[in-house]
Amino acid sequence: MNLVDKADLKVANNCLLIFGNKKLHNFEGANEIVASFSGIGYYFDKIAFIAYDKSDEIVRAVKDGKENYENIVIYCPAIMEKTLKNFLTNLYNAKFNELSVIGSEKDNAFILFSDKENRLRFDDIKQILDAKYGVKYEKAYVKTIGASAKEINSAINKAINTEPSKAEKLRKLIDFNVSGNYGDCLIEIVYSEEISKSAFDKVFRSLVSSLDEYVYCIEDYTLAERLYQLLKLRRMKISVAESFTGGGIGKKLVEIPGISEVYFEGLNTYSNEAKMQRLGVRNMTLHQFGAVSRQTAGEMAEGLIKSGNCDISIATTGIAGPKSDNTSKPVGLVYIAVGTRKDVSVFKYNLKGDRNTITNTAVNLALFHAFKTLK
Repeated sequence: MNLVDKADLKVANNCLLIFGNKKLHNFEGANEIVASFSGIGYYFDKIAFIAYDKSDEIVRAVKDGKENYENIVIYCPAIMEKTLKNFLTNLYNAKFNELSVIGSEKDNAFILFSDKENRLRFDDIKQILDAKYGVKYEKAYVKTIGASAKEINSAINKAINTEPSKAEKLRKLIDFNVSGNYGDCLIEIVYSEEISKSAFDKVFRSLVSSLDEYVYCIEDYTLAERLYQLLKLRRMKISVAESFTGGGIGKKLVEIPGISEVYFEGLNTYSNEAKMQRLGVRNMTLHQFGAVSRQTAGEMAEGLIKSGNCDISIATTGIAGPKSDNTSKPVGLVYIAVGTRKDVSVFKYNLKGDRNTITNTAVNLALFHAFKTLK
């Protein structure tokens, strides 16, 4: 989601053409192309997907790209390489180089393959375009959990307008690319080297200040990595008890090299019996408040701390759906508890979305609350 009008920043007209069969070919890389292209300071004015057996449509799309756009990126299976290169060689009256790039000072075509390793890298594309347009960009990052699109948009607009008289110029020198999943948001700030350090610092400080309660990193680290860094710094160990997140929190943690230094254990205590036997949750609590409750989440986190083997704990309980748990409690109701040797805090959420969205969002929120507790 790009929240600044690209018409104010555009240094080139760019087109992404995706050719192939959706049933036969994997085009997950197309999203990466869009993100990586914007990450080097350039944006697609047109994105089109065309079935690879529609030769007439492909010809029209490529001719339109040549006529109306300064740069074309083609993403296709390798089986199309020979035919496309022959056609483009005639169209551009030029030859492809060894990186699958063709063009001139006026326009370029880049070919990336969806099913084989590409020699062409985005650093290569950046070098070609930067040299062509005489523009150089730097990047900075702000990473948040739980901030809404509205809040992020408001923070960006506020940052750009820190000095209203300079806002118009700033919009031509700086851009904000917002992406993420399950509440974990990356705000990638792409800015021209022409912007002064003091002007950029004001924008950056304003953005971070506006989103302060949601920010967990101003570098490109994952949330789990940031939590690991804090645990290691504090010389603390963490344990996790998950009742509906299915080991998702533990999985995020164990993906980090060296996590064994700070991760004591992870338990999937789905049944009431497991909660009582492994975590010391009281039968009365479960009977009176239910498994999905503030009280149960708190006792789960407390039980891990009482074991004496960890300094901080995370516990989750909730209803991920698609159906409720035979109570009046709604799908998406989530309780996340974070315990320390001093106290236990419990956070309630009513999350929206399908089972996967609810579960993964809760995982990110749980890691974030543990991070905020240590910070």
